[in-house]
Amino acid sequence: MKVLVVANYNEGRFSPFVMEQMESLTKQGIEIDTYGIVGKGLLGYLRNLAGLKKKIQSYQPDLIHAHYGLSGLLANLQRKVPVVTTFHGSDIHSGGITLKLSQLAMRLSAHNIFVSRKLIELSGGNASKGTILPCGVDLDKILTVPRAEAMKSVGKTKPYVLFSNSFTNEVKNPSLAKEAMQIIPDTELVELKGYSRQEVNMLMNAASCLLMTSHREGSPQVIKEAMACGTPIVSVDVGDVKDVISGTDGCFIAERNPQDITEKIKMALAFKGKTNGRKRIIEMGLSNELIAQKLLEIYHNILTQ
Repeated sequence: MKVLVVANYNEGRFSPFVMEQMESLTKQGIEIDTYGIVGKGLLGYLRNLAGLKKKIQSYQPDLIHAHYGLSGLLANLQRKVPVVTTFHGSDIHSGGITLKLSQLAMRLSAHNIFVSRKLIELSGGNASKGTILPCGVDLDKILTVPRAEAMKSVGKTKPYVLFSNSFTNEVKNPSLAKEAMQIIPDTELVELKGYSRQEVNMLMNAASCLLMTSHREGSPQVIKEAMACGTPIVSVDVGDVKDVISGTDGCFIAERNPQDITEKIKMALAFKGKTNGRKRIIEMGLSNELIAQKLLEIYHNILTQ
């Protein structure tokens, strides 16, 4: 089976979770090629239509898998090859014209994938041709390392809380995180920015806690990866985080106020050792291998209809 993956390429690379999903599909015997979209907004994406059609003509894929709503819409502007579109969150949470265009992509796509149940509800998507399927975690790359060893590796001597993203990303609500951290002594808040995948893995293992205060999320990879590292987590109820961390000692859902977040961080800091988050990820079937197998089923169902 030949699959063409269509996704944003404005940063000169595909998102890590798209790359890892492609790798896992290749291991399942799928032949993968890519078309990277360079451009922003509807007009920027539309300028890629001729290039995409040329790629389709040369590669002759059996199916196209697009990531995010605008990519799905672009891919569906040709009607020869069926399209699977994965909606990751920002394409729906943004509202306005972006949501309307994503809804059009949903109607045109042969099948829609939503990374969390909340996204179907927010989008008004047609559940009859939709599947809830988060992106998986590469358990071969996301390793569990003892905290003391990891702290030595990253050069930290004191406990720290790892923020889920960059402090400049307002969607992640860094101001709430910083306010909650103000009265916690001798513990710094470290932003997750500018690190390689290997460095992120070690930072997560070294952290006393991962903190998420986002205004909105789909199915955040950083939570699943922290779970796979056994890192305690404090998060507001956003995306599918509550479901993912459910029943995991050392992981806490906080109210959206600094006082409750502070208390939950203190509880996380008091938790010693690793959580059983990795076991939870495996039990939920969130390894890349199992997600790839489910994608393969979706592909086969579309092509045999």
